[in-house]
Amino acid sequence: MKSFVLIGCLLTLTGSIVRAQTAVNEAESRMWKSQMPGSDSISVWHALKSGRVQGHARYFFMTTDNQLYSDYYAHALGLAARYSSASYHGFSLSVGGSAVYNVYSSDLTKHDEASNQLSRYELGLFNILHPKDKGLLFRLEELNARYHHKQSTLIIGNQLLNTPFINLQDGRTRPTEVQGLYFTSTIKSSKIEAAFLNRISPRSTLHWYPVDQSIGLYSQGVNPDGSKSNYSGNLSSAGVFYAAVHTAFNDQLKLHAWNQLVENIFNTTMLQSDYSFNPGSKHIFSMSLQVIRQDAMGNGGNFDPAKTYFPKGGHSLSFGGMVSVKSGAFKTTLNINRITAAGRYLMPREWGKDPFFTFMPRERNDGLGDVTAVMAQVSYQHSKVETSLAAGYYRLPDVRNFALNKYGLPSYAQLNADLKYNFGGLAKGLDAGLLFVYKPKTGNSYGIAGYEINKVDMFQGNMVVNYYF
Repeated sequence: MKSFVLIGCLLTLTGSIVRAQTAVNEAESRMWKSQMPGSDSISVWHALKSGRVQGHARYFFMTTDNQLYSDYYAHALGLAARYSSASYHGFSLSVGGSAVYNVYSSDLTKHDEASNQLSRYELGLFNILHPKDKGLLFRLEELNARYHHKQSTLIIGNQLLNTPFINLQDGRTRPTEVQGLYFTSTIKSSKIEAAFLNRISPRSTLHWYPVDQSIGLYSQGVNPDGSKSNYSGNLSSAGVFYAAVHTAFNDQLKLHAWNQLVENIFNTTMLQSDYSFNPGSKHIFSMSLQVIRQDAMGNGGNFDPAKTYFPKGGHSLSFGGMVSVKSGAFKTTLNINRITAAGRYLMPREWGKDPFFTFMPRERNDGLGDVTAVMAQVSYQHSKVETSLAAGYYRLPDVRNFALNKYGLPSYAQLNADLKYNFGGLAKGLDAGLLFVYKPKTGNSYGIAGYEINKVDMFQGNMVVNYYF
């Protein structure tokens, strides 16, 4: 609990104006929002000379209180910069990088005595693969060429990408980035996307990895038979093929379809419908339905079942729904999701956060089957202030049911509370905030520390200050 005293000191310094980390992807996208050219530059030199430099500074304080085990805290400081040229006949260039510094933290190299595990969250603010790194951590992030023509855009190189399965998944100091080709085009009321990705630089790492080697940089969990998974460095894949179609039939009804093929490992298809209506009052009602189907491809990544990521011949099925009502500055949502017992839902944690309606920051339902999740949220947004309170219940298979519980996560409840504030005037570009997370255990962990530490019966506080310039 000593670490929470530090939060109080920080709040005293920053006053009562704070910002949570509930929509970090939107903030990151805002930072690097591309300027679509109204007209081309008169020459290549003019396009380069007329480019734009953007920056992002972030201070991140995080602390985790594990009731029975080791507690952790960390202060991280990150700085990112990006240059984007103006357009020349539709062509433009972007290059950017970042540096992260461990200002002060608990000993992130020390293993918890009871579980022999390291910090799960705080270490992720830096380089999760090298806990001893204490100096400046540099990463080349964006390096791409872009071609824009009418309603179509093609990007080649290192870039930011947000899809249901591969996304910025921020919530740390720097986000996930990808390398490859990305194409998008708008045709009347429809938008199409297509991509081929060959390398990924996950958050909490410094380097770029081939797609197959990027899987398993984080915890690998166990195989369906309970043996330790050993697919890190043992998978074979040419890359990720991604396609999506978004169609708006009218102002009320929208349909979306995504397909992501990881060659020789697995394929994921996701369908979603969104419907909203205003029955002549101040209330706006919305509802969405979602279904996700996964199937193994080839041998799941390796001929040896002990070294494969997705079991050969395996599949999974998930479906969920969301209803919401917005009244003035308030919005209330009720979300539900079900992963059937047909198999584990698998998506590399290195690539992004869950696409489920019941997703809450600081936990994943990846690696699980036979899951029933319910989550409700009330949010308030007015002027520069946004706040929300969310509560969820997640009934999971027993931690010893290895075939449906990859990471040994017991059933749990979760409560998230956040508050954010965006400054204006002379401080435009500055925001600050808090996110508090409480996760009590509701399932049986059999008194085993590895099933509890950094997973359940924990309390976490986050304070983030961003400045975009």
